[in-house]
Amino acid sequence: MKAAVARIDKQEPLTRIRTMDQVLAESVAEPRFRAGLTGAFAAIALALAAVGIFGVLAFSVSQRTREFGIRMALGAQSADVLRMVMRDALKITVAGVAAGLVLAAALTRSLAALLFGVQPHDLVTFVGSAALLAVVALIACAAPALRAARVDPAVALHQE
Repeated sequence: MKAAVARIDKQEPLTRIRTMDQVLAESVAEPRFRAGLTGAFAAIALALAAVGIFGVLAFSVSQRTREFGIRMALGAQSADVLRMVMRDALKITVAGVAAGLVLAAALTRSLAALLFGVQPHDLVTFVGSAALLAVVALIACAAPALRAARVDPAVALHQE
């Protein structure tokens, strides 16, 4: 390349000779970095949400241990207690996901500058995000719900 330009005009300076692939890669480097950083923060937020949901439900189950013991002493099965705890968790999850969807829809204009390769009102992204959050929340609720289902009525009633 340098030799061909030198034959035409020796005074023409050549700087930053790059291939078109390099030019293209440099043009999308910053948006790609922002998207990766946003994705990393989203993953951290998802993990924190799961830990928070787990903690709140674990605390709730520990506070209701006596109630579960009484229910089981009166004839409730472990599956009934498990269903009850998961139903309560599902109600809270649905309310949280619905509120999040409403807020996300309201904030799409301000978030449009941060999006890379996704339209602000992309239905698949909204539904996928809501489904992912719901699944993570239900997985976080599983351990406390299983612990509630394994409550021994005699032990629960003698704790106080």
